[in-house]
Amino acid sequence: MTAALLANLLYSGGFVLEKRALGRMPEVSVRRPARLLRQVLGSPLWIAGALALAAGFGAQLVVYRTLPIAAAQGIFVSGLVLLVLLSARLLQEETSGRERYALAAILAALLMVVLSLDEGSETVGRSAPYPLVLLVCVPSLAGGVWLYRSAERRAARRHRMPTAGVEYGVAVGLLYGVSSLAIKGVSGYLSASAPGQAVAGVLRSPYPYLLLLTGAFGLVMSQAALQRCRASLIVPVCTTVTSLYTAVLGSLSFGEALPNDPLRLALRLSGICLAVSVLLSMPKHDTPPRPHLGAKELTPP
Repeated sequence: MTAALLANLLYSGGFVLEKRALGRMPEVSVRRPARLLRQVLGSPLWIAGALALAAGFGAQLVVYRTLPIAAAQGIFVSGLVLLVLLSARLLQEETSGRERYALAAILAALLMVVLSLDEGSETVGRSAPYPLVLLVCVPSLAGGVWLYRSAERRAARRHRMPTAGVEYGVAVGLLYGVSSLAIKGVSGYLSASAPGQAVAGVLRSPYPYLLLLTGAFGLVMSQAALQRCRASLIVPVCTTVTSLYTAVLGSLSFGEALPNDPLRLALRLSGICLAVSVLLSMPKHDTPPRPHLGAKELTPP
């Protein structure tokens, strides 16, 4: 539990630091990844945020060794409240009433997933068949990249309302979902008695290569999206997609069975359906800011 709360703090702080750093940079673009890397690596504030996120991944490894996937994701999503508070305080981002209701519904949905757990019968999966992992992850990576490119094309159209970032959040969330499954896979090797045996097992698995792939694509895609959109919206969407993806597909891949009790099963399925429905109903565009009354032009009599 302590490691999960620490991961929440590190993730929220890391995203806010990166967002502040990106706000001081010229526009970054996924079409120029080398230029993007030069810009972000030249910012000490961004590097501090990246180090906080990396430390959050380390805390996540500890959590996956001790908790079932669904329980871990429920605790991770609770960090969204901290993120929204930090965004309002440090980034001066305002959330609409509809978005606050959506965030509350997402937290309620993940709480339902956590309540569906039975500590007496839940098992922590340690391994998954590699072909099954690749069957799940490869289409997800392709779908995330395709969705991101589609959002980029729509955003480039003239006279289009400003995007709220939901599509970007879903696309990056799919990539981070694959990354989360890879972290879960690596955590299964940490229980090996010999460190050399653990390292050899990790290198023979697809997990480090999935982490490298999602890390490279996720870095470029997430930074461009984070610069354009509000962190208080895009990060909750990304986190929810990642959590749902990991809780559902990760539990199945690593053999963590659904609850046997009908009430617990209903809670878990209802929580997943509620979170998906909230994502589908979130606003796709930001409302343009209203002009101040004092900015009206005076018309001659």
